[in-house]
Amino acid sequence: MIVHENYSLKKLNTFGIGASARYFAELSSIDGFREILSDKQFIDKQKLVLGGGSNILFTKNFDGIVLKNNLKGIKIIKETDDYCFIKASAGEVWHQFVMYCVTNNYAGLENLSLIPGNVGASPMQNIGAYGVEIKDCFYELEALHIADNTIHTFTNAGCKFGYRESVFKYEYRNQFVIISVTYQLRKKPLFNTSYGAIEKELEKMGIKEPSIQAISRAVCNIRSSKLPDPAKIGNAGSFFKNPEITGIKYSLLKQKFPEAVSYPLANGNVKLAAGWLIEQCGWKGKIVGDAGVHKLQALVLVNYNNATGNEIYELSQKIMDSVKEKFDVDLEREVNII
Repeated sequence: MIVHENYSLKKLNTFGIGASARYFAELSSIDGFREILSDKQFIDKQKLVLGGGSNILFTKNFDGIVLKNNLKGIKIIKETDDYCFIKASAGEVWHQFVMYCVTNNYAGLENLSLIPGNVGASPMQNIGAYGVEIKDCFYELEALHIADNTIHTFTNAGCKFGYRESVFKYEYRNQFVIISVTYQLRKKPLFNTSYGAIEKELEKMGIKEPSIQAISRAVCNIRSSKLPDPAKIGNAGSFFKNPEITGIKYSLLKQKFPEAVSYPLANGNVKLAAGWLIEQCGWKGKIVGDAGVHKLQALVLVNYNNATGNEIYELSQKIMDSVKEKFDVDLEREVNII
């Protein structure tokens, strides 16, 4: 195993931030992880496991060791009449894994097509899009405990999934390396086309009877039309969570802003569209130095050239402050800040 020193992370984060790691290693086996985690040189060093680098903002150099998770492999571990259980290693590219499932008619993940990142990050963030979240078809994951090199299995309940969060984002933050994720996918699909513009896109495509392949293509078309390609413009997708407020607070907000975009929740609360809030504050398409807000999607902050992580962070803070001032609503960053 090769450990690099003062290693540039610019090409390993989708924002394209020019940060560096004091130490860096790429690992393609569980034994490799165990070896480096038990190495006396690194035991007391701060550790960061990096997948696709699509949900992270570096505001400084990382004064520890960055472990690039390159574990690969996809296999069916069991089947029933109704379900197929597919295990994917954490280093697999998420969209490629989704395409494997779609191609083989295993349903459940098609609405999550074209989301950047790797499989290992999917449960950490409980990624979601177009009415579907990971928790809807998650079965279990295996994770290596950094402190003692033991492998633990986490069920759906054990992950404590919430809106864009899990036990790994807070309670067990930086304590485990996710090594594989198993999904329980349907052999007989249940289509979810009511969210966003999927039905409209299917109609535009001339699709009269939906299939998981058609839904996947529709989602890819929608995402490509409104979200910037990280390979061309540095970004991490949606930077903010959609905020949740009480029904009472929403009633007051609606009186003042009747056009507010919102989604009722089963618990009586209401989820607001963060992109709409940001746009109403005049930020959509705004450029501040080399940082900016995307012209087509106000939820996406971008690095137009050589913005630093701090410049993007400061821009996000100004956006949060203006939304708080105008709507008395607190935005929360979805992206992990380092």
